[in-house]
Amino acid sequence: MDSYPTIILKPGEADRILGGHPWVYDSSIIRAVTPTVDGELVQVKDHRQRTLGVGFYNSASRIRVRILSPDKITVDQAFFEQRIRTALDVRRRALPGAASFRVVNAESDLLSGLIIDKYEDVLVLQTSSLGMDRRKDLIVAALRAVFSPRAILERNDIASRKFEGLPEVSGPLFGEVTEPVNIDLNGLKFSAVVGGGHKTGIYLDQQVNYAAVATRAKGARVLDCFSFLGGFALHAARAGAISVHALDQSADAVAAATANAQVNGLSDRCTFEVANVFDWFKANTFTPPHERLVPKYDLIVLDPPSFTRNRASVPDALRGYKEIHVRALKLLKPGGTLATFCCSHHVDGRLFEDVILAAAFDQRRLLRRVATYTQSPDHPILPSIAETEYLKGYAYEVVR
Repeated sequence: MDSYPTIILKPGEADRILGGHPWVYDSSIIRAVTPTVDGELVQVKDHRQRTLGVGFYNSASRIRVRILSPDKITVDQAFFEQRIRTALDVRRRALPGAASFRVVNAESDLLSGLIIDKYEDVLVLQTSSLGMDRRKDLIVAALRAVFSPRAILERNDIASRKFEGLPEVSGPLFGEVTEPVNIDLNGLKFSAVVGGGHKTGIYLDQQVNYAAVATRAKGARVLDCFSFLGGFALHAARAGAISVHALDQSADAVAAATANAQVNGLSDRCTFEVANVFDWFKANTFTPPHERLVPKYDLIVLDPPSFTRNRASVPDALRGYKEIHVRALKLLKPGGTLATFCCSHHVDGRLFEDVILAAAFDQRRLLRRVATYTQSPDHPILPSIAETEYLKGYAYEVVR
């Protein structure tokens, strides 16, 4: 390790790294003992000169070093192949038979700054750190060796790259992609536009939850809010829902969801509407004076995008979460089920449930929690790295 430039940490800053967290913040560093080069490997030591690990350095980032290993490593094609194969084994055990899933989930797979999603025979790559971005050729070569894909695309149009001094860029890295890419999730067919839109094409982190929530849909009238490509809607319809109405503010997403319903032979039970969910709720829960709103849904799914990107905006986000839950509970029948999700890392499960219970109190509804959800296992959670856990969800039955 002595051949690497050396970074020395302040007293008290080593424990988090020893515990497995890969991020070394600029505020944790005393000094660089030897000259460093952005995007290259450095070794990190505590203030007593004990070695903690090796990782990529970037002086332009608040995350100054991203640890890759506690030991000396050579970051070449073989390194990436080994890490990718190890990650792939986790997915094969957790999701046997799945053809579309997240192969590498950054910190969860000890590859901070790298995400790889698999859509059948097409791979989508995101590099959110300088060190990973400079090694895209090695990563592409490793992916070709492991998967023999038809195409590899980069979706580096994510805002977080600016914090690493990187531009936003998207395009093919290998082969050709014909949009949309047709995939299978839990036996249902979906078309994903991997070159644009949300995430890298579809919400793979909900793959298991789509099927789990659908077990509550038989014989139900279902409302699916923030539906995107119809993941919850189509699974509910296939599970025997009487009817499913899905809302999304994107006309493109609604068109794609409508097409997905047709391909799967579920159009007779699914309707899709372009709507701002907050506005739709207000319009559909309004009652004139002296009239009572009659709830009409047996199952309501709330799967909004993140309402907060930082801690400062959490209070505003909580108000938004409370509003949609208050409105949803107005439309949910006694005995009905509310399945609700939050994908903000800054709102933990306890805080999220507190908001739901506050909404229920306002509506004088008593809820029974019947299920707890998390992100699909292709988005693994390392408890020592809090940032790897972000998606949480609950299902509640309305007792009265």
